Amino acid sequence: MRAVVLDAVRAQPEVRKVADPVAPPGAVVVRVMATGLCRSDWHGWAGHDDEIVFPHVPGHELAGVVAEVGAGVTRWAAGDRVTVPFVCACGRCEWCRSGQGQVCPDQQQPGFTHWGSFAELVVLHAADTNLVALPERVDFATAAALGCRFATAFRALAGRARVVEGEWVTVVGAGGVGLSAVMIARALGGRVIAVDRNPEALAVASALGAERVVLADGSDIPAAVAGLTGGGSHVAVDAVGSEQTCSDAILSLRRRGRHVQIGLLPPVGGHPRVPMARVIGWELDVLGSHGMAAADYPAMMALIADGSLQPQRLIERTVGLDEAAALLPTFDRATVAGMTMIDPTR
Repeated sequence: MRAVVLDAVRAQPEVRKVADPVAPPGAVVVRVMATGLCRSDWHGWAGHDDEIVFPHVPGHELAGVVAEVGAGVTRWAAGDRVTVPFVCACGRCEWCRSGQGQVCPDQQQPGFTHWGSFAELVVLHAADTNLVALPERVDFATAAALGCRFATAFRALAGRARVVEGEWVTVVGAGGVGLSAVMIARALGGRVIAVDRNPEALAVASALGAERVVLADGSDIPAAVAGLTGGGSHVAVDAVGSEQTCSDAILSLRRRGRHVQIGLLPPVGGHPRVPMARVIGWELDVLGSHGMAAADYPAMMALIADGSLQPQRLIERTVGLDEAAALLPTFDRATVAGMTMIDPTR
């Protein structure tokens, strides 16, 4: 098969032929029809994930068709249209049994713990636990858009922050996950403020339901949010993952507000610095959101089916594997206002 291969941290990705994967027991091989290019993939390329063993194939947001079924798989057959959360749970531990597979200690993650979906074929483990059937009316690109950014944003706002009608929600970062958060927060009845350094991304955020936008041009973001909301947001989301964006999001909250950290925070001098004095003094809740278990997909799929959520609107462009290999090292500097989808068949 053709795949995007990384030979070392920060090496230039190359597209080349590698051996087709074989489905181990409990797993399936999926023919990838669409896969998203995500900032998390860039973090892996940049060396921020110590689980990666080189050579490596990135990619963790995907949809496709089951090509091969391993021994012991009972729910799936060749030809089934499927998608999958980026956290593939073991299905056996106490967290999986309680429906919290997104924090499974024995999880697998395509593109991190094993070769991922920037390829024509990918292995997905514990298939009976993790695969999600794809309705015929949902196309592959839309389904792939759910896998990491959209599902993570949905759980962050609906499951973790529990946004309710009329609350102010500040979303810092209007990339793929940030725009997902804007759309979802609006669907939940939130009044959304989007913050980004890219005016084009803010224009998209407005089209998706952001009531106000703030350009991150070096000005005081928390002060701007406080002025717009009469004292700060009820909920804030860091959809980027840096000391500055995390701090801006937390300091944008009103007293007893809820912060959700979605963007990965690479360590700076050992650990990223977070304004904990404000967290303590204002009794803020700081929440993590790490994807969403397959068992929780039906509620999200229902909102997609009735048109309340339209993740396909977040896809800005579609590229092939060769262009994806060129784009990955520059993703942290990209100004694309939305998701980049990869079609491995191109």
